[in-house]
Amino acid sequence: MLRIGLTGGIGSGKTTVADLLRSHGLPVIDADLIARDVVKPGEPALAELAEAFGHDILNEDGSLNRSLLATRAFVDAKHTELLNSITHPRIKAETARRFAVAEAAGEKAVVYDMPLLVDNGLDKDMDLVVVVNVDAETRVSRLVKWRGLTEEDARRRLDAQISDEQRLAAADVVIDNNGHLECLDRQIADLMVRIRGLEVE
Repeated sequence: MLRIGLTGGIGSGKTTVADLLRSHGLPVIDADLIARDVVKPGEPALAELAEAFGHDILNEDGSLNRSLLATRAFVDAKHTELLNSITHPRIKAETARRFAVAEAAGEKAVVYDMPLLVDNGLDKDMDLVVVVNVDAETRVSRLVKWRGLTEEDARRRLDAQISDEQRLAAADVVIDNNGHLECLDRQIADLMVRIRGLEVE
């Protein structure tokens, strides 16, 4: 089974690319969705996060206040690493389970949509690494406009990730998402040709 790692810096439009690949029939394992699942009420990771970052990160119904956690977890590298040490082992285990399910179902290729693919060295486990690339200033403006972040918070989150240069160095395919959707569609079509070719090798 072909494992396709899909990544990109925050605000790059990686989710849009994942949706387009899904529309072409590729199953997608979404690390962000898995990350939400592992911190649901009753999950051990949620209790550990409350201990590490303060019990007020829990809403009245016991769910995680993700925005409050983010303001504390991304304040510096030390706190980001603390967050990762709690959540990443659970995300890794659930991801492995979902890959196994896909392989057992006879899937020929699976997309792993993972923001920190290169940051965590997981690109080396992929057969093909696809990086969605957008210039940093555009990503900041998108985060402010579409996610409601302050400019300061947006830049802090960008800074918490590896550099664009490091991410691009790991890429087998770079999707340029600085332009219009039509341009993106053409690049996805070309990528699908490459993927289908790899499936039959």
